[in-house]
Amino acid sequence: MVALAVILLAASTALAGAADAGFIARAKIAPWVVEHATAGGPAEFIVVLNEQADLSPAARIADRAAKARFVRDVLYSKARATQAPLLAWLDARGVMYRSFYIVNAVLVTGTLGVAESLASRADVARIDGNPELPQIRPVELTPGELDASARRAYAVQAIEPGVSAIRAPEVWASGATGQGIVIGSSDTGVRWDHPALKGKYRGWDGVTAHHDYNWHDSIHSGGGVCGPDAPAPCDDDGHGTHTTGTAVGGDSSGTNQIGVAPGARFIACRNMDQGNGTPARYLECMEWFLAPYPVGGTPAQGDPAMAPDITTNSWYCPASEGCVPASLEAGVEAQRAAGIMFVTAAGNSGPACSTVSDPPSFYDATYTVGAYSASTGTIASFSSRGPVMADSSNRMKPDITAPGVWVRSAWSDLGYASLSGTSMATPHVAGAIALLWSAHPALRNRIAATEEVLGRTAAPVSSAQCDAGAIPNNVYGWGRIDIKAAVDLALVAVGPEPANGPAGGSVLMAPAFPNPTHRFTLLRFRLAREGAADLAIFSTSGRRVRTLERGVLPAGERTVRWDGLDDRGAVAPPAVYQARIVAGDTSANQKVIWLGR
Repeated sequence: MVALAVILLAASTALAGAADAGFIARAKIAPWVVEHATAGGPAEFIVVLNEQADLSPAARIADRAAKARFVRDVLYSKARATQAPLLAWLDARGVMYRSFYIVNAVLVTGTLGVAESLASRADVARIDGNPELPQIRPVELTPGELDASARRAYAVQAIEPGVSAIRAPEVWASGATGQGIVIGSSDTGVRWDHPALKGKYRGWDGVTAHHDYNWHDSIHSGGGVCGPDAPAPCDDDGHGTHTTGTAVGGDSSGTNQIGVAPGARFIACRNMDQGNGTPARYLECMEWFLAPYPVGGTPAQGDPAMAPDITTNSWYCPASEGCVPASLEAGVEAQRAAGIMFVTAAGNSGPACSTVSDPPSFYDATYTVGAYSASTGTIASFSSRGPVMADSSNRMKPDITAPGVWVRSAWSDLGYASLSGTSMATPHVAGAIALLWSAHPALRNRIAATEEVLGRTAAPVSSAQCDAGAIPNNVYGWGRIDIKAAVDLALVAVGPEPANGPAGGSVLMAPAFPNPTHRFTLLRFRLAREGAADLAIFSTSGRRVRTLERGVLPAGERTVRWDGLDDRGAVAPPAVYQARIVAGDTSANQKVIWLGR
């Protein structure tokens, strides 16, 4: 009897353990997968592995090419090393799959039983759905916005109002038009031979089109008028042609300038089928941009030297339709780690607060763009607002705003169309960054520094709708983008990035900008190594007026803003001041002419 009791207890314990293991495994599976695999047989789902690559060393690599190569190789090696057992399991059972490396994950087409078996594996972190996400919808304007737009002439304008509003022509006048910069269009594809775009396509040499490394289609079935796996750039919707046109477009006559950066080149990846995306399509394009490969090729042939500098992303992946936010975040972070600036639309769910709610708009690694009207200068009614609650971060979004109401650009029928949305605002910013980097190559692919310059020079607009109304805020972000001011700041305040910090001392300081000033000035400095530092504003007599930084600071560059206040919070009297930083046995000074308020 005792032996029988022991056997029964062991069996009961084993059954309980199995039940617990089954419960834990099922908890890894997204509800969308359970619903669709159960109801309709096989479904597509994304199996995310536990082991993910560590990209943090990329931050210490100054050279852009070396940084991009490091990120791609580390990601690719991690995926190959850790996916092999899982892929062998799938092969043995004849299960269809596609492997990714930008996120260590595998797209699987299988039954719920397959999903449950995979979820029980120790090397699997979770199983996300791969839903088809709804088509991009045109934005309906309010009567006031329609009236303001109607007051503009509908005829072709030499320079589109949005391009002028961000002061791009003033940057062109200095000789910076985006030359040397490549923008990646991640959208519904692109009509590359449109008169306003053909000369901007990196795959066109003036005589022959070369699509290898310049075009990829992530649509492998369906595809509308383009069909699946289109061998040449094609747009089955029009949206992608429109956004690409706003970034770089303009015809050779110069009398139809629709784009912000006419000297930049573009490449493209179609991540939506007639406006409909899936997480897997989005990941596939993000992976291709990280290291483009030939048409019909494989990621093993990817060359990070062919990657774009910037990607413009006017798409979304709503959780309400089954998209798991974390599925795409690592892909965005990988682009950023490689020095690719990921510019994305805030969304068109305004005017309520906390409507920046769909990936990739709310990620910290994205540069998120809201929309305002170039006619009125005010935020568009549809523009999504922060703070971000989707991930409980309370993060401020958008980062900046750009023209997005009734924007005229290229269309896939070789003509032109006017559309509204944060989709239209986003390529204005992508093109503006191309101008900034062509004007100041030392800033190229330095994303944090670029964000800082753009934010500090944006035209500030206060709004207390979704927060206390300070600058930045959750309606306009840092404000309306002003690319001429950004270029002016970068040219005087941002120096080249040395591989090993400042030479000849432990600290360097750039000239204050703007200077003279009556609102604020930016003080940029660079520390060779981590250590104690003290940055303060002093009067000419040596009296400490304001302590700006004091304590242990990390190595590298940073910018500090002095708002003209002293340590008591009072406005300092107009005078000449000294900004001084002391680090170790080295100090640096810059003169600041404060005009008062």
